Amino acid sequence: MFAHVEVKGRVQGVGFREFTRTIAQRLGIAGWVRNREDGCVELAASGNASQIETLLAAVRRGPAGGNVQEVRALPVDEQDVMPKPFVIRR
Repeated sequence: MFAHVEVKGRVQGVGFREFTRTIAQRLGIAGWVRNREDGCVELAASGNASQIETLLAAVRRGPAGGNVQEVRALPVDEQDVMPKPFVIRR
Protein backbone atom coordinates (compact mmCIF):
# COMPACT_ATOMS: atom_id res chain seq x y z
CA MET A 1 0.00 0.00 0.00
CA PHE A 2 1.19 3.51 -0.84
CA ALA A 3 0.43 6.82 0.87
CA HIS A 4 1.37 10.32 -0.25
CA VAL A 5 0.14 13.19 1.94
CA GLU A 6 0.74 16.79 2.86
CA VAL A 7 0.42 17.86 6.46
CA LYS A 8 -0.66 21.41 7.27
CA GLY A 9 -0.45 23.30 10.55
CA ARG A 10 2.48 24.04 12.83
CA VAL A 11 4.59 21.20 11.46
CA GLN A 12 7.97 22.80 10.77
CA GLY A 13 10.47 23.58 13.50
CA VAL A 14 8.82 21.15 15.93
CA GLY A 15 10.64 17.89 15.06
CA PHE A 16 7.88 16.62 12.77
CA ARG A 17 10.20 15.02 10.21
CA GLU A 18 12.22 13.20 12.88
CA PHE A 19 8.99 12.15 14.62
CA THR A 20 7.70 10.71 11.33
CA ARG A 21 10.97 8.98 10.45
CA THR A 22 11.25 7.37 13.88
CA ILE A 23 7.75 5.91 13.69
CA ALA A 24 8.12 4.79 10.07
CA GLN A 25 11.43 3.06 10.77
CA ARG A 26 9.98 1.39 13.86
CA LEU A 27 7.13 0.08 11.68
CA GLY A 28 9.48 -1.06 8.89
CA ILE A 29 7.95 1.30 6.32
CA ALA A 30 9.84 2.51 3.24
CA GLY A 31 9.58 6.13 2.11
CA TRP A 32 10.50 9.72 2.83
CA VAL A 33 9.42 12.94 4.54
CA ARG A 34 10.39 16.54 3.75
CA ASN A 35 9.61 20.16 4.58
CA ARG A 36 8.11 22.19 1.78
CA GLU A 37 8.65 25.88 1.15
CA ASP A 38 4.92 26.56 1.70
CA GLY A 39 5.23 25.52 5.38
CA CYS A 40 3.71 22.05 4.95
CA VAL A 41 5.37 18.70 5.45
CA GLU A 42 5.05 16.13 2.67
CA LEU A 43 5.56 12.40 3.00
CA ALA A 44 5.36 9.31 0.84
CA ALA A 45 5.35 5.83 2.30
CA SER A 46 5.02 2.21 1.27
CA GLY A 47 4.07 -0.71 3.50
CA ASN A 48 1.20 -3.00 4.31
CA ALA A 49 -2.21 -1.51 5.13
CA SER A 50 -1.78 -1.85 8.90
CA GLN A 51 1.64 -0.15 8.83
CA ILE A 52 0.37 2.75 6.73
CA GLU A 53 -2.75 3.21 8.88
CA THR A 54 -0.60 3.29 12.03
CA LEU A 55 1.80 5.83 10.49
CA LEU A 56 -1.01 8.10 9.29
CA ALA A 57 -2.71 7.98 12.70
CA ALA A 58 0.56 9.15 14.28
CA VAL A 59 1.00 11.85 11.63
CA ARG A 60 -2.53 13.16 12.33
CA ARG A 61 -1.58 13.45 16.01
CA GLY A 62 1.89 14.89 15.37
CA PRO A 63 4.75 15.42 17.81
CA ALA A 64 4.56 17.38 21.05
CA GLY A 65 4.85 21.04 20.15
CA GLY A 66 3.23 20.51 16.76
CA ASN A 67 -0.32 21.30 15.75
CA VAL A 68 -1.66 19.31 12.81
CA GLN A 69 -4.59 21.08 11.21
CA GLU A 70 -5.04 18.97 8.08
CA VAL A 71 -3.67 15.82 6.45
CA ARG A 72 -4.53 15.78 2.77
CA ALA A 73 -3.99 12.90 0.35
CA LEU A 74 -1.91 13.66 -2.74
CA PRO A 75 -1.72 11.65 -5.96
CA VAL A 76 0.45 8.56 -5.56
CA ASP A 77 3.36 8.16 -7.94
CA GLU A 78 4.07 4.44 -7.84
CA GLN A 79 7.27 5.14 -9.83
CA ASP A 80 8.68 7.14 -6.89
CA VAL A 81 11.62 5.37 -5.29
CA MET A 82 10.76 4.51 -1.70
CA PRO A 83 14.02 4.27 0.22
CA LYS A 84 14.24 1.81 3.07
CA PRO A 85 14.85 2.65 5.81
CA PHE A 86 12.52 5.64 5.73
CA VAL A 87 14.52 8.88 5.28
CA ILE A 88 14.30 12.63 5.70
CA ARG A 89 14.71 14.41 2.39
CA ARG A 90 16.13 17.91 2.34
